[in-house]
Amino acid sequence: MTRHTTHACRLTVAAAALAAAMAAVAPADAQNAPNQPPRGWFKACSKQQDVDICNVQNIVMADTGQLMTGVSLIDIKGKVNRKVFQVTVPTGRMIPPGISLQIDGGKAQKLDYVICFPDRCVAEAQLNDTLVASFKKGQKLTLTSINFQNQPNPLDISLAGFTDAFDGAPLKESDLQDRQKKLKDFVAKNNEDFAKKLKEEQDKAKQGK
Repeated sequence: MTRHTTHACRLTVAAAALAAAMAAVAPADAQNAPNQPPRGWFKACSKQQDVDICNVQNIVMADTGQLMTGVSLIDIKGKVNRKVFQVTVPTGRMIPPGISLQIDGGKAQKLDYVICFPDRCVAEAQLNDTLVASFKKGQKLTLTSINFQNQPNPLDISLAGFTDAFDGAPLKESDLQDRQKKLKDFVAKNNEDFAKKLKEEQDKAKQGK
């Protein structure tokens, strides 16, 4: 039993890492501008060892391509069966408060952090039918973490499109790879523009002396 539990935890952490990596494959919706990162709910499935993992996700990123918040509803089936709800935020968070989850401004639910990587922290709760149903009925998900300055950082995520992603088929591998390439190109372009603007500001400062 202990071995299976440890195995499930490792798979869940692996799924969290996969969710962060899959930030590059979120499908763009019709309202996305060409120069904006992809947005929206999507499902990605994969097989790891002796289990199948499906992950319904929504990755919120800054225009620079930096992860702001990632939401994952993970369903692990096979030799190990587990359902997990995870929220990923950048580092520099106060750990004890955890992350507050609200749907349409309703009663807040606390999510405790379970692990922090060098570039992100992950909070987790059990994924159950009640939570999924509330997502399907809701309009807006609000996630609030507390930064190192002890200030709340609320972030709203639209629940539009969640039901279709959750109940629908996962994206094809070819589509995932294509979207990953598009986001990498987007990030590279933004880094190039930032470097150009920084140089321009430095040149202006030199001329002003």
